[in-house]
Amino acid sequence: MTIAIAIAGAGGRMGGALIRAASADSRFRIAGGTERTGSRALGMDLGALAGAGGFGIDAADSVHTAATSADVWIDFTTPEATLDALDALSATQVRATVIGTTGFSAAQDARIADAAKRLAIVRSGNFSLGVNLLAALVEQAASKLGKGWDIEIAEAHHRRKVDAPSGTALLLGEAAAAGRGKPLSEIRAKPYDGITGERAEGSIGFSSTRGGGIVGDHDVAFISEREVVTLGHRALDRAVFADGALEAALWVSDKPPGLYSMRDVLGL
Repeated sequence: MTIAIAIAGAGGRMGGALIRAASADSRFRIAGGTERTGSRALGMDLGALAGAGGFGIDAADSVHTAATSADVWIDFTTPEATLDALDALSATQVRATVIGTTGFSAAQDARIADAAKRLAIVRSGNFSLGVNLLAALVEQAASKLGKGWDIEIAEAHHRRKVDAPSGTALLLGEAAAAGRGKPLSEIRAKPYDGITGERAEGSIGFSSTRGGGIVGDHDVAFISEREVVTLGHRALDRAVFADGALEAALWVSDKPPGLYSMRDVLGL
């Protein structure tokens, strides 16, 4: 079985990684790709954009054009662009999507949930196998270690990343909160700045670093009065996210409408 995919933001770093990974995998056919209006990548061959040779398919600024013959839409762009694409897909044959975009507001989350009534959507803050295994371990550790263990999540990314904490950090925070039987919104610590007062028992804190070309580093520290346990993950190549996204595309291509996670894809 060959899955036809269309890639949003084909001229970006993740877009290029997805094109290279899909072009080397016989399970996939690249059906189209988009770039934002005004981008220098518009009209350029998708393969040339990714350094993978010519495909005879050019980057378009129309979701409808890019997705005309696609089975699955893959989107690692911006919240606004992703939501616009979900709306536009209603006029195409696409019935499954993979969303790696981060930085959505609560209202935007609700729009994704609404779109999942007509689309099968795999959404994740991180598509690497290692990170999703890490999340499972974090949830287990949080369930075993009591409130006397403070939880701190530290993440680092390249200087061009625009949202913080990262989607992966929030994914790990949700896992830790689930291990403690509470929603993250109830036990997330406020950013440390100025006179913050004593730390609330059982809270989960976050810190972010932005610099250089860091692909993605995440550490979850469980800290007691006498010891520290740290679980972590370091991404060495953006291709790891592309590989995971393609596995998600393959998995979701025949699923009914609904909102899925990488844990569903991996059976975790």
